[in-house]
Amino acid sequence: MKDKSKKVKEKAPKVHPDLAGFEMNIDSFGQITSTLNRDALNAFLDKEMPDDKKLNPKNDESK
Repeated sequence: MKDKSKKVKEKAPKVHPDLAGFEMNIDSFGQITSTLNRDALNAFLDKEMPDDKKLNPKNDESK
């Protein structure tokens, strides 16, 4: 009888060109390792992601 489990090739996900080669891994101790500097990643996110606080200002009248 044939084994129904087939090996699935892992394809690299489509990513933004600025993040080409970016990988994150979590080791057995729970530490996150990355191929991209944290400051470079934060700079990319600041550039690409909108800031909700600036888009939806709330009136704080409870002070």
